[in-house]
Amino acid sequence: MNQNQAKKQNFALPIAIMFALFFMIAFVTGYQNPLGSVIEKMSDGNPIMSQIGTLANFIAYAFMGYPAGKLLQNRGFRVTALWAVTIGFIGVLVTYLSGFVGTDSTAVVIYLIGAFIAGFSMCLLNTVVNPMLNSLGSTPNKGNQLVQFGGAFNSLGATLAPVIVGGLLGGAASSISSANPVFYLAMGIFALAFVVLFFSKLPESPDLGKPQAKVNTAGAFRYRNFTFGVIAIFCYVGLEVGIANWTYQFLEKHNDIIAITDAPGAIAGTVCGLYWLLMLVGRLLGGVVGGKVSSRAMLVTASLGAMVFLLLGIFSQETLVPFIGFSSADLAFNTVQIPLNAIFFVLCGLFASVMWGAIFNLSVTGLGKYTAVASGIFMVMVCGGGVFPAIQAVIAGNAGALASFWLPFALATYIFIYAVALSRAQAGLPEEPEVLVED
Repeated sequence: MNQNQAKKQNFALPIAIMFALFFMIAFVTGYQNPLGSVIEKMSDGNPIMSQIGTLANFIAYAFMGYPAGKLLQNRGFRVTALWAVTIGFIGVLVTYLSGFVGTDSTAVVIYLIGAFIAGFSMCLLNTVVNPMLNSLGSTPNKGNQLVQFGGAFNSLGATLAPVIVGGLLGGAASSISSANPVFYLAMGIFALAFVVLFFSKLPESPDLGKPQAKVNTAGAFRYRNFTFGVIAIFCYVGLEVGIANWTYQFLEKHNDIIAITDAPGAIAGTVCGLYWLLMLVGRLLGGVVGGKVSSRAMLVTASLGAMVFLLLGIFSQETLVPFIGFSSADLAFNTVQIPLNAIFFVLCGLFASVMWGAIFNLSVTGLGKYTAVASGIFMVMVCGGGVFPAIQAVIAGNAGALASFWLPFALATYIFIYAVALSRAQAGLPEEPEVLVED
């Protein structure tokens, strides 16, 4: 009993730091969206520039996904986490410094470098925080509980990022430095995390230093459910981020909102924050019913729901409806009017929330020794969260913001097809021999 109490006491601060890092993964990723409006203004109104920071942030996963897994395997939780928070601090610092550059074009380049560096950190953090929290639990159930709490903090970060940054930027912000308080907060959390992790004694990965089975990565693609699942994950992250980002952009530019308040970015941020809040609600509901409903049934329902609400959003008249929004003018929540379309887009968050887990579950069914390889490949495919919103920007520039939502609809359609047909695992594939290798 005393040992357990000591363990809880010793690990209380590291657990809190892991929760903070879960928060930061979503927060640093999320503030790229409202900052995109500033980057667009600094780039002569080119709509694709509104998504360039998100693209830089997510494309880093394509470069860092595999190395992150190898670093964790070879150096363990503590070293990987220290590298992650160090790189995160540098990424936010570079973004912060971009606000003090006189020339807009140079400032945008520096900002993109910062977003790209931050993306490396987010990939590393995603790789390490889940298994580290699981190890910090005194029992397997406790470890799973800590991971679930961490996920809640992640959703909280995604909810607050557009609200806070949108409020700071206001309606006429044309400088990255308007969001300096956010950068101070982020750098402070990363610095504190480094100190705590450096001086803490943490449980380490049980596989650290052991010979690892050499697995042929290409062998995983013999499994149809995995091959098409990789595409589904790529599409899913693009759908999740694209809906949120372009709901924000659609509202931020809407003239009716501009006429009501001096801070359309703040109102757009509040609406976008609601999307991520509904993601949290959906994940909680998914956790409750997950033991009773199959992953396939859950994914079919989620993709169909997203398709329906995307169609409602695209075809609805831009009728204004009441909404409680946050205004930077008086730092208060006020009743404003927003287009009905945005409400339908926000409701997609409930359905998108459960897609990742369902796709992952269906994709790795029957993979056996390839499951770890699959996890690394999925981390690489997170870059879809940058690629597809950028494509939406091209569509929006040519056909309007509402038309750009046909892309998330197409992505949801593919996920539906995957759930119904392409996710069915093959049987009878021959096993390959495992070879233990020293790294």
